[in-house]
Amino acid sequence: MKKILFILTTALIVTACGNTNVADEAAKRKQLQELKQQVHALEQQIHTLETELAANEKEELVNIKTTLLENQKFEHFIEVTGKVEAEQDVDVSPESAGVIKEVLVTEGQQVRKGQIMARLNTDVLERSIEELQVQLNLAITNYERQKNLWDQNIGSEMEYLQAKNNKESLEKRINSLKTQIEMSEVKSPINGVVDIVYQEKGNIGSPQSPFAKVINTSNIKIYGDISESHITKVDKGDDVEIRFPALDKTVDANINQIGNTIDPNNRTFRVRINISNKSNQIKPNLISVLSMRDYVNDSAIVVPSLYIKEDFKGHYLYIVEKADGKNIAKKVYVTPGVSNNNMTEITEGLTAGTQVISEGYNQVVNGTVVNIN
Repeated sequence: MKKILFILTTALIVTACGNTNVADEAAKRKQLQELKQQVHALEQQIHTLETELAANEKEELVNIKTTLLENQKFEHFIEVTGKVEAEQDVDVSPESAGVIKEVLVTEGQQVRKGQIMARLNTDVLERSIEELQVQLNLAITNYERQKNLWDQNIGSEMEYLQAKNNKESLEKRINSLKTQIEMSEVKSPINGVVDIVYQEKGNIGSPQSPFAKVINTSNIKIYGDISESHITKVDKGDDVEIRFPALDKTVDANINQIGNTIDPNNRTFRVRINISNKSNQIKPNLISVLSMRDYVNDSAIVVPSLYIKEDFKGHYLYIVEKADGKNIAKKVYVTPGVSNNNMTEITEGLTAGTQVISEGYNQVVNGTVVNIN
């Protein structure tokens, strides 16, 4: 009997536990179903909100500015530093040697051509002339007497000729000494200004030692050395713009001469330009810049050099094109030509009427939607 009661009790307990497990599983399934329904509802709400926000959100645009390309005249210029010299710039030296006896000019003084600037000591020459003059007076007297006798057919012809030769010889010696005295006068060879006096009274003057510098700056010559690569692009008579930065002055002139040789040291040839300088404002050795045109295209496509970029494929810039009613930045590869004054000629890749991005080109890539201001 007890055994039967134990079996019944155990069966009741197992049955109770099995009913509990079934009830828990059903509850979990119900809870899972409810959570899935909540997730679905949340996904629908998220989708609705994203759709509404996307509809209300405006597309972000990059603001730019553009330049409309036109055919225009383009010029390229060669620029070189010029060397300014006076047309007349002379170091004046005595023609003979001697002690400087007088200095008759000062620095900055205006002088005329032929004006005496200094004299050398000529005491020895003057005494020699005095001695020869005494001899000449005697020779003249002797010659006149011999001539009178010879005219009367008295005396010998040889005595007459000797007297004549002696007189003429003394006259030539005196003239030679007088010429040497004249050579002892230091004279200005040009009209101009005494720029520097190198020597003073008491110094030894000689043809090898300049006494003073005389300069005339009313006419100026300017030399420029140009690379031999431009030899076919520069001609005599070409226009030249000459800038003097220190004077804030510009002068237009023409090439007066082109050198006939190439300097082997720097591979350049020389050009010369002559200009008038009536105001004497331009000084020798003043810094000057020569600008000469070596290329011109009357119908060129030109852009600022700053717009042009470069990658492994070549040079490019950005233009604006219409696509689906929008302004789109487009990367265009171009062939740049000559550059001058921060402007570059484009020989291939662009045409007149194209809109080139001039501001904001660093903020776009190929295909960026842009807004033109």
